[in-house]
Amino acid sequence: MTEEKIQSLDKALSTIAQWKTEGKAIAFTNGCFDIVHIGHVDYLEKARSLGDKLVLGLNTDASVRRLKGESRPIVSETGRSRVIAALEFVDLVVFFDEDTPKSLIEAIKPDILVKGDDYTVETIVGADFVINNGGTVKTIPLVKGFSTSSIVEKIRKSG
Repeated sequence: MTEEKIQSLDKALSTIAQWKTEGKAIAFTNGCFDIVHIGHVDYLEKARSLGDKLVLGLNTDASVRRLKGESRPIVSETGRSRVIAALEFVDLVVFFDEDTPKSLIEAIKPDILVKGDDYTVETIVGADFVINNGGTVKTIPLVKGFSTSSIVEKIRKSG
């Protein structure tokens, strides 16, 4: 079941097209999701509540390394995707290898683009595209005090 939620872009586009013919509103978010924590779970649950289906764009290991440094990710893309796909409120996981999800957003054409409130609509990659295609962009308050980077730092300090 979990593996069925992790799809190639071509398969995902077919799945999403079917959902759209059923009148489902597609919410999309993206991220690295390295060392999944309660902040991620809370965020994804809220993101799903904004649409009928939640599609998550997951950075590949190579993409995470470019964005976060050579020591990241801590958890491989296979592990991260399986954990994220196991969450009942995540309907589909699609990898992207670029530094931003712009191409993925343009391919999926979500109805709702979702990011944390550490972004503004003006700084969210793909926001203009979604709005220009009749969609909406939403930000969700993040759980304070939780981040993968702070967890990694805490582990490093504990030696």
